[in-house]
Amino acid sequence: MVYAVVRAGGRQEKVEIGTIVTMDRVKSSKNGTIELPAVLLVDGDKVTSDAKSLAKVTVTAEVLGDLRGPKIVIQKFKNKTGYKKRQGHRQELTRVKITGIK
Repeated sequence: MVYAVVRAGGRQEKVEIGTIVTMDRVKSSKNGTIELPAVLLVDGDKVTSDAKSLAKVTVTAEVLGDLRGPKIVIQKFKNKTGYKKRQGHRQELTRVKITGIK
C-alpha cells in the first residue's frame, strides 16, 4: 500500500492514487495537472520523511474543476452602541484527483 501526505492549500492531506481532494484554489498548467509537494511517503513497510529523499518524490494530480465552498456568515454586534456588521464569505476551492506517486 503506497500513500503520501502532501501539502495541499495550507493543509496536509493523506492521499493515494485515485483519491479526490478538495483544496484551496490553485492554478493548473495548460494540460490540467499540478504537482504537490510530499511531506511523508509510505511505501509498504518503508516510511520516508527525510527532506532529501522527499525532494525526489513527485505527486501528480489532475484538476477536475473549480468550485466555491459553503457560505459563511460573519456577524458582529455590540450592545447599546448601535454597532452591527454583517459580512459573508465563500472560499475559492479546487477539486483534484491524484494520478501518480513516484
